[in-house]
Amino acid sequence: MAEKQNIEWKESWRDEYLKWIYGFANAYGGSIFIGKDDNGNIVGLKNAKKLLEDIPNKVKDVLGIIIDVNLHESVDGDCLEIIVEAHPYPVNYKGQYHYRSGSTKQELKGNALDKFLLQKKGKRWDGVPIPKVSTEDLKPDTFDLFRKKAVKAQRIEDDVLTDTNYHLLENLQLIENKYLKRAAILLFHPNPEKYVTGAYIKIGFFQSDDILKFQDEVHGNIFEQVEKTMDLLITKYIHSSISYDGLNRVEKYDYPKEAIREALLNAVSHKDYSECVPIQISVYNDKLIFWNDAQLPENWTVEKLLTKHPSKPYNPDIANTLFRSGYIEAWGRGTIKMINDCVQFGIPAPKYFYDMSGFWVEFRKDIYSGEYLKSIGLNDRQVKAIDFLKNNEKITNREYQSNFNVSRNTASRDLTELVDKGIIKASDNKGAGSFYEL
Repeated sequence: MAEKQNIEWKESWRDEYLKWIYGFANAYGGSIFIGKDDNGNIVGLKNAKKLLEDIPNKVKDVLGIIIDVNLHESVDGDCLEIIVEAHPYPVNYKGQYHYRSGSTKQELKGNALDKFLLQKKGKRWDGVPIPKVSTEDLKPDTFDLFRKKAVKAQRIEDDVLTDTNYHLLENLQLIENKYLKRAAILLFHPNPEKYVTGAYIKIGFFQSDDILKFQDEVHGNIFEQVEKTMDLLITKYIHSSISYDGLNRVEKYDYPKEAIREALLNAVSHKDYSECVPIQISVYNDKLIFWNDAQLPENWTVEKLLTKHPSKPYNPDIANTLFRSGYIEAWGRGTIKMINDCVQFGIPAPKYFYDMSGFWVEFRKDIYSGEYLKSIGLNDRQVKAIDFLKNNEKITNREYQSNFNVSRNTASRDLTELVDKGIIKASDNKGAGSFYEL
């Protein structure tokens, strides 16, 4: 049994391990074994029976909580198991707050401590009331937009929509003790950055990771940011191809608009606004990346997002308002919907990444389209070779020569360039049995 979220091993007792106990109490509880080495092997305790009485008393006197301590006797020696339950209220040690995360103990400070204390009180960052801001300070046009969307979504009572803006906010749970919550300001204020630094969106077009060609910033409240950002992406950043079906003009974008909008809405509703960093959208010739300073729910992984999962919005008040207006669903289907939209559109499924730096979604174009292949400098032979491979599993150097009436050296040069650009790959077989595939 390895050390993990709810298991910790210590060879001997030290009073500083009281920090580990309240780290468990502030998280999800767990067990600390005293008398085991880092591999979980029993090394024994000479004073186990004395510690069996001392540790519970120290924890009670210093931390004010009750724990269970069990004595385990074996031929290899004695060890103690300290069982700590998760506590509904914050536990501190000499004014310090510690938290068990994974197999480590972290001291909480700054924003992390603020969020922890709010969570223990049953609150979220977006639900904190802000003084000296009234309904009159909010933007009437945004209320009009919300009502228009909400009527169509039919997720809120008609009489609420015809009531005053103040009572609408009350119904949306965006007012507490007559104060507007942070969520109300982010959603309806004309300039939420006056109260929340970094509450905007950056968009940039990159020729490469280190060459930025042009960029935009989108400010305003969340409703305005979503509408303006989608308009910018579609009209300026994402390329579209034009074709005709008879007399009808058909416009097809590089990515499905529904999936892009879903990624954007996920970003604004799950963003950790307390970190004061804008959402960043990076557009490349062959990919589109949404980056967001966000956190997955405790013990969730990216893999969980690929299957049906519950909806656990990081900002529940913001998410509820977006749901009532019809902007988002409330079933945790967004990530799956983006995958399905992309597959049906004919491009690769989006990839999701998450680490301590944040969360991001990466969309990829159909790299096998003739338009894209020409845009990266391929000649007509190479484009036709890719079209050949779409309908055939492989192509050999000899087939390339025959299909395009070129020499062996030209065929080898063309195929090598396709490999270097990551479009095709060479088989493991060399010589007479070698071939190339997508």
